[in-house]
Amino acid sequence: MTPNSGPKGMQMTIRQMKRDAASILRGRRCQAAGRPEDLSMSYWRQSLHELVRDPLALTGLAILSVLITVAILAPFLAPYDPDDIQVDRRMLWPCWDHPLGTDKFGRDILSRMIFGARLSLLMPSIIVITTLTVGTTVGLVSGFKGGLVDSLLMRLVDIKSSFPGLLLTLAIIGMLGPGILNAVIAMSITGWTGYARIIRGMTLQLREMEFVDAARCLGASDTYVIFRHILPNVISPVVLLATLNMGGAILSMAGLGFLGLGAQPPAAEWGSMLSDNRGFMFYAPYLVVVPGMGIMITVLAFNLLGDGLRDAMDPKSGRLAEEMRG
Repeated sequence: MTPNSGPKGMQMTIRQMKRDAASILRGRRCQAAGRPEDLSMSYWRQSLHELVRDPLALTGLAILSVLITVAILAPFLAPYDPDDIQVDRRMLWPCWDHPLGTDKFGRDILSRMIFGARLSLLMPSIIVITTLTVGTTVGLVSGFKGGLVDSLLMRLVDIKSSFPGLLLTLAIIGMLGPGILNAVIAMSITGWTGYARIIRGMTLQLREMEFVDAARCLGASDTYVIFRHILPNVISPVVLLATLNMGGAILSMAGLGFLGLGAQPPAAEWGSMLSDNRGFMFYAPYLVVVPGMGIMITVLAFNLLGDGLRDAMDPKSGRLAEEMRG
């Protein structure tokens, strides 16, 4: 009988396997792209360092910080009630009392822009968070479970993707009725499939890695493995994609507001402001230029920040790649 045979030898083998699995888990802090374990924390530090060295990304971040601050402090910053009608001050061009002029009802444009930042930022944020959550959940479950679950979920994604997004959004709003809440629901239903496809692809790769096998050997449940080992490794592309999608969500909400399917009068929202004042484009161009510039600057800020995050979080790009290789 060999020394490793029998019950005692079997117990020693099992203990050795558990020690090996634990060792793998302790050193598994690598990202999905196969980065070395000792560079995991430096990856995040270097990403942040790379981001703050990007002037365009900092510009976008600064603009967004100002917009968010203005939206939060709107009741204290707005000089007038955004819905206050002043008949004697209709269609005033920009002046000292009304820096951005007034509309056909005598409402102060500056005040409406300040309060409009709330809806124009909050509603797209809700859409992106909702689609991100649903898409990430579907992608994680589909990629990790595989088999029949994966096939069913991906067929659902294929069916959803076969319909044009805008057409499906308009159809849902047509059934629910116009309104900003219904617009948010419609866009949330139609926008999650992109996240699901990306996360599923990454999860399929991650579930075959050694640290996942080691966690299973130690008796970890599927839920624990997903949240402890899979999800942290897909956070980077999720955050990046969400940042880039914010610009599209803002444009979509503004477009629905312009069509009368989003925010309804007298709500102050930049897209609906464009719709209300489009008839005065040549007589009083400031009525459409101001909200149009607000939408453009906000979308540009998110795109600048998203591009900066992409460059900073991609280990194959720029100085970050050189520093991590060095």
